[in-house]
Amino acid sequence: MFTGLIQQMAKVVSISSDECGVRLVISCAGWDSPLEMGESICTSGCCLTVAGISEENAKKQISFDVVRETLDCTTIGSWNVGSSVNLERSLRPDSLLGGHFVQGHIDGAETVLAVTEEGEGACRIRFSLLNVDSDTIVHKGSITIDGISLTIAAVGDDWFDVALVPTTLKETTLGILKIGDKVNIETDILARTVVHTIRKMQNK
Repeated sequence: MFTGLIQQMAKVVSISSDECGVRLVISCAGWDSPLEMGESICTSGCCLTVAGISEENAKKQISFDVVRETLDCTTIGSWNVGSSVNLERSLRPDSLLGGHFVQGHIDGAETVLAVTEEGEGACRIRFSLLNVDSDTIVHKGSITIDGISLTIAAVGDDWFDVALVPTTLKETTLGILKIGDKVNIETDILARTVVHTIRKMQNK
């Protein structure tokens, strides 16, 4: 479980195919407490398991095994060497919950439709609404985009907007998005559960 508050950005240093999918290696700064094999890290929204840890040029290198199912459901298959990713370690019992509950389970990928500057370093980004359940996209509700906990600012029939402050643009990959880019979307688990339950009740 995560909060959607990004702890650092990292870079992809290698992607190699294997019989199960790909081995993904990223280079990042360290954390206050050491990483452990087998722990979960939210990597641009995707919950991945640490499969290897090394150090090179004073940078941590973390390896993940990414299976075909994850490649099919997320943007990881389109990443290249040098791609920037958002990282967050999993919650501890004493962690502050500043965002919302994030599982790291991607519903689908959506496309950037527009990026609008709003003055003083802020901006609004519009995304398509074609591959995730539109009933879970609620005005002023929570959503996770590439691992970042955000509030939905507006919703249309086939799009939704988020409004971004300068800090978010500077400290996450949302600051480098452009029209046509794809992002990982995780809808709010509470909204998703309510929608699912109501549909089951209506079908009885």
